[in-house]
Amino acid sequence: MNQTVLTTIAITGFVVAFFHSAIPTHWLPFVLAARVQRWTHAKTLLITALAGTGHVLMTATLGFLATFFGMALSETIGSWFPRLAGGFLLLFGLYYLVRQLRGKGHVHFGYPHEHLHEGEEHKKDFATRTSDRMAITSLLALLTLSPCEAFIPIYVSGIRYGWSGFALLTGILSAGTVTGMVIFTGLTLTGTKRLQLGMLEKYESGLMGLLLCVVGLLVLVLEK
Repeated sequence: MNQTVLTTIAITGFVVAFFHSAIPTHWLPFVLAARVQRWTHAKTLLITALAGTGHVLMTATLGFLATFFGMALSETIGSWFPRLAGGFLLLFGLYYLVRQLRGKGHVHFGYPHEHLHEGEEHKKDFATRTSDRMAITSLLALLTLSPCEAFIPIYVSGIRYGWSGFALLTGILSAGTVTGMVIFTGLTLTGTKRLQLGMLEKYESGLMGLLLCVVGLLVLVLEK
């Protein structure tokens, strides 16, 4: 199995996870809740990390299922599997590119995120200060019940590397997601964030689609 492909998959996976965490739904709710609940920065970042971990676990569960069934299929069809996996990645990449062209740039499911684009509107949802337990539970559910669909094809691309590949990709998913969420939340809390991340959300589907197409082509060309 080609080490170049695994390295490319790993780098692509980190890019997907990190930049996906830059989407406002992954840090804005924590900042707004912290302001209303009057949480310290340390407490807010801890809650953010916990929510990010839940996000990773839910995504990894789907990745586990993809790896389990994919490995069984790989044993059945043998050398044909890289061609099917590469083709799947290309199709998924093209799907995201079409989504981008149709104006659906955001890659996510499971939670309505439109109202998070405007901070002032979302503050109204927290107008009345609630209990910490309820606020924290809501934030954890927000991310845990909304897995990162863009990372599932990354798991598929690593099926040929078995459970060690699954473990590596899960570690990369965790590092990219949790680190990104904590960084963007922390920068916003300290007032030092000046990045216009809305543009990233707008073109997220296109970016993910391009990355998946590149990995798919590499699998088709290099994995024999």
